[in-house]
Amino acid sequence: MATTVYLIRHGETEGSGEKRYKGSIDVPLSERGVEQIRRSSRFITYNLLSKAVSKYAGYLCDLHGKAEAPENGLSAVYCSPLSRALKSAEIIAEPHGLPPIVIPDIRERSFGIWEGMTFTEIKEKHPVEFEAWANNPLDYSPIEGESTLAVKERVIRALDEILSSHPDGSIAIVAHGGVNRVILCHLLGIPLENIFRIEQDFAAVNIIELWERYPVVKALNLSPLHFRDETAQKELSCG
Repeated sequence: MATTVYLIRHGETEGSGEKRYKGSIDVPLSERGVEQIRRSSRFITYNLLSKAVSKYAGYLCDLHGKAEAPENGLSAVYCSPLSRALKSAEIIAEPHGLPPIVIPDIRERSFGIWEGMTFTEIKEKHPVEFEAWANNPLDYSPIEGESTLAVKERVIRALDEILSSHPDGSIAIVAHGGVNRVILCHLLGIPLENIFRIEQDFAAVNIIELWERYPVVKALNLSPLHFRDETAQKELSCG
């Protein structure tokens, strides 16, 4: 048996054009972000049904003459407590009749006193701290903030708890760019030093299958810009 995880970044937020470190600041989705997530939601629904059809229809029809449609919805949707992730999770969960389950430990990293500042502002106002972070981004934490290693500890603990509840089926986890990168590095066995080699666009969808806890990344950073705008209305049949 395998568990399929749809790992999703929240949609675009208000003021995203300014490129500020938002971190744990609670910033809402923009109108564009809502539409991005709607497209991602339609893609996930379509992908779930297409996967069910392609995986089961052929041989079940041969063996039994008629295939009984497998479950093709999400069994649970988990999310960060920040409103941009929660609203995104509500949109992802709605077609499946699910309430999102809030997991505090998959919230975005706290950047402490740097939150709300641009990259340039941080370098100008906190040059010593910025240099320390640049030299050791894993262990160093901004004042009143978190280190990358501290984020990994809480995020992977939460991920393990989620996966232990789902030995099979399909689930969604709606989180943040930094959190998703930590999860993907962990599942792929990539050293955390390489975290920023993985891109996570707004409303990006990553698809991971876990075969007896052995992870296989099937898709990475699928952007809603690349999704066909169609709904999952295909029927399982023995044609």
